[in-house]
Amino acid sequence: MIWLAVATFTTGIDGYVLAGLLPDIAADLDVTAALAGQLVSVFALTAAVAGPILGATTSGWEQRRVIMGALTTFVAGNLLNAVAPTYGVALGGRVIAALGGCLLGAAVTGYVVHLVAERHRGRALSFVLGGWMTATALGVPVGLILGQTSWRLPLVLVSVVGTIALIGIGLRLPPLRYPSSSLADRLRPLAQPRLVAGLLVSTGVLCASYTCFTYAVLILEPTHPARWMMIVIMCAYGVASMVGNAITGRLADRFSPVRVLTVILCGLLVDALFGALAFSLAAPAAFAVLSLVWFVLAGVGNGGHAVPQQARLAAMAPASVAVVMALNASAISLGSALGGGVGGLALSTGLAPGHLPLLAAGILALTLPLHLLVARWSRSRRGPGPDPSAAAV
Repeated sequence: MIWLAVATFTTGIDGYVLAGLLPDIAADLDVTAALAGQLVSVFALTAAVAGPILGATTSGWEQRRVIMGALTTFVAGNLLNAVAPTYGVALGGRVIAALGGCLLGAAVTGYVVHLVAERHRGRALSFVLGGWMTATALGVPVGLILGQTSWRLPLVLVSVVGTIALIGIGLRLPPLRYPSSSLADRLRPLAQPRLVAGLLVSTGVLCASYTCFTYAVLILEPTHPARWMMIVIMCAYGVASMVGNAITGRLADRFSPVRVLTVILCGLLVDALFGALAFSLAAPAAFAVLSLVWFVLAGVGNGGHAVPQQARLAAMAPASVAVVMALNASAISLGSALGGGVGGLALSTGLAPGHLPLLAAGILALTLPLHLLVARWSRSRRGPGPDPSAAAV
């Protein structure tokens, strides 16, 4: 499992570190900060489109080879980014990295779900996804420090760590092939409206998250202008994400994943509203502290939602976990792309960065009722009796 966690560590650095270097990227590639933010969005959009196709195509293959192929592609894309002379080449590198990254995330999650007994699934997912969270706590600050010399160096770091993970997976990970089934059988879950609605919950959470996180530097810079402050803040966000991930991994095994997810979504909505009020009404002296409270609490919720959401989706279609996880990776990527796009569009129309939490709150206000609808729909579909993945909320 450790090498799978290292693999997700690389995708975590890649997913978060560029957001902290937008001004440097924009200056080097001679584009605006909002346009530089689309390097994050194009990665997510590519993953959203390609994820289901690649997941369905490769779900019948031997999974260790799938994971290794995906990680190799991801590393190659980041190397291209690291040497990109123009914005167009950088976009191309993000597309290649996204093709590998979306398949890697789905394959790793499906591998863990199939390998581990259901009663331990939450902790196992928490451990592997902890690589992503650790990246925000450790890899991103290191990447930002390297980025003070050049924004390209963190991408070299991603490639080096990814190569180490690739070697470890090749040497230590046992082969795994899912039970034989036709492509039509693997795609059958798509005919379930409740599953599609459940996937949209992932899209909503990530859209709200990336509406703010993509432009976190712009939001927090007025009260925390020193570069070292931003590094510390990103580190705090990463630690908060790790805490959220670790706690909910255990709670998902002990309680219903749906109940855990409900609490997280409510918390994220309240925190977004708190952030919006703090940015609008707080006195300057209090604003610096309140903005940090908002950002760190968002880290707890955003890090904590993944395990219960994946456990809930896996229970909806246990015979098609590989495809479902690929679809969830696609839903996550779509949310990330939409969030970066919504935030960039808002900024380009003149909205102040401090107003982005209010947009996030609006997105979460739509996502929470959808989540509750899916939970109720799942319970009524199952009928009387306990259901660990779709209990009453």
